[in-house]
Amino acid sequence: MTAPLLYTYRRCPYAMRARMALLIAGIPFAAMEVSLRDKPPAMLAISPKGTVPVLHLPSGEVLAQSWDIMRWAMAQQGLAQKSAQAKQWWEKAQTAENLAWLVKNDGLFKHHLDRYKYPQRYADEDPISHRDQACAEFLLPLENCLQRSVFLGGDSPCATDIALFPFVRQFAAVAPDWFEQAPMPAVKSWLSFWLASPLFEHCMRKLPSQTICVFPAYAGASSGLDKLFNIG
Repeated sequence: MTAPLLYTYRRCPYAMRARMALLIAGIPFAAMEVSLRDKPPAMLAISPKGTVPVLHLPSGEVLAQSWDIMRWAMAQQGLAQKSAQAKQWWEKAQTAENLAWLVKNDGLFKHHLDRYKYPQRYADEDPISHRDQACAEFLLPLENCLQRSVFLGGDSPCATDIALFPFVRQFAAVAPDWFEQAPMPAVKSWLSFWLASPLFEHCMRKLPSQTICVFPAYAGASSGLDKLFNIG
């Protein structure tokens, strides 16, 4: 194996953040779109928990957490040395406030999101109550934060933005009409930016199921971050 192999699932928010980080870093990688009903034995052999994403490195090392994959991608020679702006993209995500956003997203917000999005899995739970709790405990504080700055990285995005975005996207998609009228203009503007970004469009390219293939390189990775994210 000469390139990292990413086991992924197109609609999984954890896998989205891993793919976007690899694309931003300009790291060539192979990918397999996993069928969740028929998980490949090779993936289960290196990561028995059976969740995506999983990144199998040429060294044999296995990264089975999306934030670890993002950290590895940012540490590779290339992005970290391209510019001070690129270095800040990761460093801004390491502030206490942004690390706290990551913890709240992957814990509290994901808890409410699952019970809102999949009521059939949680028959004893009230999905509307979890929707409202997600708003009160996560999205409205995020709204206040994004009212102060356009991105969680300030005037430009940082790794925390793409770590949270796929989950907010899922939340908005549960009931689009309800979300559209929700009093969160800054969150909606931030979400719209990411949904329209060339990076996200590239990240969501469809791959053949259960087949290892080279993930298409993202041309924007060779540009400055402003062009990468289509800012300005």
